[in-house]
Amino acid sequence: MFNINVIKAYWIHHADDDPDDLCLHGYVVVTIGNEQFETECTISAAALYHLKTLTENHFIDTENQMLPCCGLLLFPNDANDNVNISGCQNGIDWSVTHKNGGVEITTEHGIKTFVTMSEYQKQVFAFADFVKEVYDNCTQKNIPSNEFDRRGYIAFWNEWTRRRSAS
Repeated sequence: MFNINVIKAYWIHHADDDPDDLCLHGYVVVTIGNEQFETECTISAAALYHLKTLTENHFIDTENQMLPCCGLLLFPNDANDNVNISGCQNGIDWSVTHKNGGVEITTEHGIKTFVTMSEYQKQVFAFADFVKEVYDNCTQKNIPSNEFDRRGYIAFWNEWTRRRSAS
């Protein structure tokens, strides 16, 4: 079993809307097998990380956590179609490994849960679509004037769109 449930989504300082905050935050509950993880995190970054795991393996303690506390900087690649999000070391992580037509999720406690790809994809898409809907229904974001920050934000959405539409 794998389930992602967003309990509450908000912008910085728990605001209902903020055109200057580019990262959506929230309180989520994730169920993996018999384990349950509850945390506040940057759900926009978490959703992108989950979209990445539809085609790529992810291993604990590499690059990011699956439920990152924060996403401080967005580092775009040269083509501006992928982004690396830098945050702090706080967060909840697990491994996602593609096996036998599905994914094996291994938690930090070493517990392994197999999820079919269709079940996993359904949960990831629902999570990503929820996050995108919040962005679509909020005040238009003030895109940063700083070239690095602007490119990072654009790369985030370029990667998001490519990964979400590649079903």
